[in-house]
Amino acid sequence: MTPDCVDILMVDDNPADVDLAREALDETHRPYRLQSVSDGEEALSFLTHKGAYTQAVTPDLLFLDLNLPRKDGRHVLAEMKRDPQLAKIPVVVFTTSRAFSDVVSSYELGANCYVRKPGTLPEFLATVREVSDFWLRHAILPRKENS
Repeated sequence: MTPDCVDILMVDDNPADVDLAREALDETHRPYRLQSVSDGEEALSFLTHKGAYTQAVTPDLLFLDLNLPRKDGRHVLAEMKRDPQLAKIPVVVFTTSRAFSDVVSSYELGANCYVRKPGTLPEFLATVREVSDFWLRHAILPRKENS
């Protein structure tokens, strides 16, 4: 039996980080589809199927940077967790922020985990692989209602 493909949305304004995450996910040998958006407004449009995203697939898992243009990740997280349809999507805050207040507020807003982006390429790839291994291999994710 082949495991289900996991739909992942990565909200990050750094295209290099998205490319590196895709590379690390490829190394997990787990079936996934990675979509990405580069700002908070776009993330909410994707999640609510508005504008260019009317056909977007609701993600099973979301990687969220906090420091985003237009609407930061804190606001995206807060809006997601207020919406009953979006609240069940597990959110991995994946950010460079080292501020303890961001850790605390992310969990208060409903993040499922908070992971700091490492500063070196090997550590970045290893971190994405380890986090993804947990979420794609060990965690039981809520399935989409229409699946």
